[in-house]
Amino acid sequence: MIKAVYANNESFKRVEFQPGFNVILAERTDKSSDKDSRNGLGKTTLIEIIHFCLGSTTSQTLEVKELEDWTFSLDFTLNDKNYTVSRNTTNNTTVHIEGDFSEWEIQPEKISDDGSGIMKIPSWTKMLGKLAFDLDVENTDTYYPSFRGLISYLIRKGVGGYQDAFRFFPQQKDWSIQTHNAYLLGLNHEYAKLFQKIKDKKNALKDLKNALSQGLLPSFDGSIGELESEAIALEMNLKELTDEIGSFKVHPEYYKIQEEANTYTEHIHKLTNEYTLSQQILNKYQQTLTEEKDVGVDKVKNVYAEAGLIFDPKLLKTLNEITKFHEQIVINRKSYLTDELNKLQSKIDKLKDDIKNTSDSRSELMQILKTHGALDEYSILQDRINSLKQKINNIRDKVQKLKEIEGQESELAIELEELLKNARKDLEERSEYLKHVVGFFNSNSQFLYSEPGTLSVDISRSGYKYKVDIKRATSQGVGYMKVFCYDLSTMQINSTELNRTWNTLIHDSTIFDGVDERQVAKALELAAFEAETKNFQYICTLNSDSIPNGDFSPEFQKKFNSFVRIILKDDTPSGGLLGIRY
Repeated sequence: MIKAVYANNESFKRVEFQPGFNVILAERTDKSSDKDSRNGLGKTTLIEIIHFCLGSTTSQTLEVKELEDWTFSLDFTLNDKNYTVSRNTTNNTTVHIEGDFSEWEIQPEKISDDGSGIMKIPSWTKMLGKLAFDLDVENTDTYYPSFRGLISYLIRKGVGGYQDAFRFFPQQKDWSIQTHNAYLLGLNHEYAKLFQKIKDKKNALKDLKNALSQGLLPSFDGSIGELESEAIALEMNLKELTDEIGSFKVHPEYYKIQEEANTYTEHIHKLTNEYTLSQQILNKYQQTLTEEKDVGVDKVKNVYAEAGLIFDPKLLKTLNEITKFHEQIVINRKSYLTDELNKLQSKIDKLKDDIKNTSDSRSELMQILKTHGALDEYSILQDRINSLKQKINNIRDKVQKLKEIEGQESELAIELEELLKNARKDLEERSEYLKHVVGFFNSNSQFLYSEPGTLSVDISRSGYKYKVDIKRATSQGVGYMKVFCYDLSTMQINSTELNRTWNTLIHDSTIFDGVDERQVAKALELAAFEAETKNFQYICTLNSDSIPNGDFSPEFQKKFNSFVRIILKDDTPSGGLLGIRY
C-alpha cells in the first residue's frame, strides 16, 4: 500500500493516502482566470513521481530545469513492512531505501551513514518484483514478467495507457501483452514465453532462408529438388572439363610453335600461288607449241591456182626461200618453247616439293599444337574447374542447410502442436478458477451498464488471446470503462485468489474522459466498495467539475469528501502539487 508521496522542496504538497478508496482532486477556484488550467496542477505529475520512485526511466514531466536536484520520496508497505524510497532527479541512477532490507535477496550496493541502502535502478526493480509479485530475482529470461511491466498495468500512464485493456502503451510487444496479462490473471505465463520462443525460432529460420538467397545464386531461389538438379547439371559440366584437363599437355614454347606454324602457312600460300601461276604458263606454252605448223610452197601454189593465177618461175624461187626462212623461225620458236617448258616443269616440280616439305613441317607443328596447350590456357581451364567445384559445393551446402531448416520447421510444427495441446489442457484445468476471473469482469460491467460484458481468454497458434467487450461499447467513454472493469478485476482476483503483496490500483482522470456521469458515479462507488471489502487500495485523480454528485447514492454522496486526500487549486502558482508553475 502507498502511504505518502513528498519531496525535499518545501513548495511541494505532501500527499498522504489511506487504505481503500482515495481521491486526488483538482479544483478550479473562483479566483482563477480563463488562462489558468487544471491540467498543470499536478494530478498526472503525481503518478509520474510514483513511477519514478518505483524505478521507471525519467519522464519529460520530471526532466525539466525547474525540477533539477529535486528528491522525491515514496512511503509504502510491502509484506507488512514499511519502506521509504527516495530518488533524485539529477542523480537518478540510484535510489535510497529506508526500512528493513536485511533479508532481501538483492542487497543494496552501499549503505549510507544514516543506515539507508543505496541501490542501482535495475537491482531496485528486480527486488520490487520479488517483494510485490514474488518474481524470481535470478530469472534473466527475456520473456519473464518484470515488475515494470506488471506495475504499468496497475498504474497506467498517459492517454495511450487507457486505449486497450491489455496494453499499457500502444506499441507494446505481443510477448509482453501475453506474459504480463497471464501473470496478472493468474494463468500460466510460461506458455506465453514458450509460444514466443517458437515464434522466435520461426523468424530465425525465415531470416536464415533469406540469408541463403542473398548469398549464392541470389537470382535462383528454387526448391531443394531444383537446386539438386542444378548441381547435377554443373557436375556433368565439371566432368567434361576434368576429362579435358586430364589429357591436357602444356608445351613451354606453345606460342613460338604457333607463330612458326603460322609462318609455314603463309609460305605455303605463297608457294601455292606461285605454283598455280607457273602451271598456267606451262599450259599456255604447251598449247602454243602444239599449234605451231609449217606452211609449204605447194600449198601456196594450190591456193593461187584456185584463184586462177600462175606463178612465175622467179617468183617460185623467192617463195621457196621465204618458206625455208619461215621453217627456220618455227624451228627456233619450238626450240625456245621447249626450253621454257622444261624450265617451268622443273620449277613446278620444285614448288611441289617445297609445298610438300613445308606442309609436312607445318603438320608436325600442328600436331604438337593439337596435343599440347599453353600454360595460361591450362590455368584458365583449371580456374573454370575450381569455380564450378565451388559453385557445386555452395549449392550442396545450401541444399543441406535448406534440409536442416525444413527439418527444424517440421520439429517446430510438432513442438507447436504439443504446446497447443498442453496449453489448452492447462486452460481447461483452470476453467473453474477462470470463471471467477470472468465473473468479476461480468459483474463490474453489469454494475455500470445493467448488463454483463465479457472477458475471454483463448489459446491460438500464437499464444494467449485476450478480449473484453461491453455490448454498448460504441463510444470512447465505454472503451475506457472496459479498461476500468478489467483493471478492477485484476485487483479483485488478486485479493481473493492470488494474494499477492501489491494491492494498489491507480487511475488518472483520463479514464473518465467522455464517460457518462451515471457510469462515472457507479464506477467510483464500485471501486470504493470493492477496495474496502476486498482489502486493496484504489487511488484516482479527478477534476472537481466532473464529480457526478447528483448521480451518487445518498450514502456515498455524504462520505465522498472523506476520501479526498488533497485538493489542488489553480488560483495561485502555489496551489498545485509542486507549488511552482513553469
